[in-house]
Amino acid sequence: MKRATDGGGDYELLGSLWSHLSRKRHLQFLALMGLLVVGAAAEVVSLGAVLPFVAILTSPQSIFKIHLVTRIVRSWGINTPAELVLPLTIAFAGAAVVAGAIRMLLSWAGVRFAYASGTDISIEVYRRTLYQPYSVHVARNSSEVISGITHKVDGVVEVLNHLFLLLTSAVMLLAIMATLLAIDPLIAAVATVSFGASYGCIAWLFRRRLHRNSRSIAKEQIRVLKALQEGLGGIRDVLLDGTQPLYCDIYIRADAPLRRAQGNNFFIAASPRFAMESAGMILIAALAYSLRLRTGGIGAALPVLGAVALGAQRLIPALQQGYNAWATIAGRRASVATTLDLLDQPMAAELLRSPPLQLEFVREIKFDSVRFRYSQDGPWVLDGVSFAVPRGARVGIVGGTGSGKTTTLDLLMGLLSPTDGTIEVDGAPLRGERIRAWQRTIAHVPQSIYLADASIAENIALGTSPDAIDMDRVRRAARRAQIADFIESGSEGYAATVGERGIRLSGGQRQRIGIARALYKEASVLIFDEATSALDTTTEQSVMRAIDDLDRDLTILLIAHRLSTVRHCDVVMEMGQGRMIAHGTYDELLECSPTFRRMALAAS
Repeated sequence: MKRATDGGGDYELLGSLWSHLSRKRHLQFLALMGLLVVGAAAEVVSLGAVLPFVAILTSPQSIFKIHLVTRIVRSWGINTPAELVLPLTIAFAGAAVVAGAIRMLLSWAGVRFAYASGTDISIEVYRRTLYQPYSVHVARNSSEVISGITHKVDGVVEVLNHLFLLLTSAVMLLAIMATLLAIDPLIAAVATVSFGASYGCIAWLFRRRLHRNSRSIAKEQIRVLKALQEGLGGIRDVLLDGTQPLYCDIYIRADAPLRRAQGNNFFIAASPRFAMESAGMILIAALAYSLRLRTGGIGAALPVLGAVALGAQRLIPALQQGYNAWATIAGRRASVATTLDLLDQPMAAELLRSPPLQLEFVREIKFDSVRFRYSQDGPWVLDGVSFAVPRGARVGIVGGTGSGKTTTLDLLMGLLSPTDGTIEVDGAPLRGERIRAWQRTIAHVPQSIYLADASIAENIALGTSPDAIDMDRVRRAARRAQIADFIESGSEGYAATVGERGIRLSGGQRQRIGIARALYKEASVLIFDEATSALDTTTEQSVMRAIDDLDRDLTILLIAHRLSTVRHCDVVMEMGQGRMIAHGTYDELLECSPTFRRMALAAS
């Protein structure tokens, strides 16, 4: 995808991601920033309280040398240094508790914000994907889309979470640095510059490696999902052929580089902490050594040493948290880029409007010199196809593989648009709002019927909320599809579950449920795309009898693999190399079409 491979910077990607968040999330983020400022203030108070606390413990009388402090503590009824120890201890502990509580609240709020934003992004990616034209879907690999909606959006959530941690670290670092500068400017400057420069160099060294790993993670996640879909999707053949080692090998070739890249990124993000902790201990030791040489010795310098030591103890984790957050964001760059590409998918305005009423089909569907190809420089899939289908007709479409049969029906259903020529319904071109209205009059029965792991009723009324299913309509559709007797003979009836992909049903039963689903839609045009080609001859004949017995006011078009399927059609259209070779009744084509005659002889 475009952003995953171009040279756009991290800030550009984060800016684009921000633009896709809702106004509600923007306000929540601003509220988080306000809470972050409060947390930084609490950090300053808790850290600044160290100096007087240590001072009162080591040299209580020195506190009473400060005129302002003397006035305040005496107004509280405290007259001796010893009486001040307990209140200052309680105040110091209270400041630490408050600062910790605010940090915990910040962490909770940041995580809630990131995951709530992830929900918004995930549903928007899914929504925009569902609204894409059929031509976009057939050009995509489903593994890429599923990976984008799941793994890549998870990566965006991780980025948002660590972005907030990065901002938290930056604000806390400023607060800690300001406090340390107030205590001892020289020591604070040395600590900040040395630690900050160290993390900066590490970030500069590993930036390209993190970006390279992010691209590898994004690519291998798709390959892992593809390997799973292929192995589990064809599990029957895998078990029969004993090809488990092959699919395990495909999986590990994708999974091993993915885990390696993830592990490398984790190590790069976490490893500097150990070196910095050691450097911090060395700094404290050097500081203690230098402070003992000052006037008053180590005892006089102990309050400053304690405050700086605690500041360094806060400074290093904040720097590590910030670096870790940055490394995670850089390591998820490709995931963010892929998600943004999915979020930027355009949606046709007419698809977002309320569904129109069904288009009333009165006379005929007409193809007039229709040509079609999938790309500007691609081959013509259809080349000058013309025909008319009157209302109520039974039309069979036959032809070899690649002859253009399925593309013809995709064009008729409005899933694709002609490159040249026109498609008309009742004399009016099929375009714009009329396409959606026309599609509401059509029901499609494919070769492989999708069945959800739900009840028979839910599968017949697929796409309808369970509490909105019209059971009378379900029963009526099942009777017309000649499957009602089978359903109603079971103890659970229409509430019986079909199992994953309808595994508890035979092939003929699955096809009849597909027909019942089409009839539940109460469409006036039924499209059968090789709906019986996977069935044995006896089952196919049974299903075809159910189709033949449907109301004559229904217009039926069917693509057939076996010529026996179209024997009783009013019109049979023979296609080859994207053109209409011949059309007429079954018997007429036997007489006038040598190709059709050869197909009939081969079938017999």
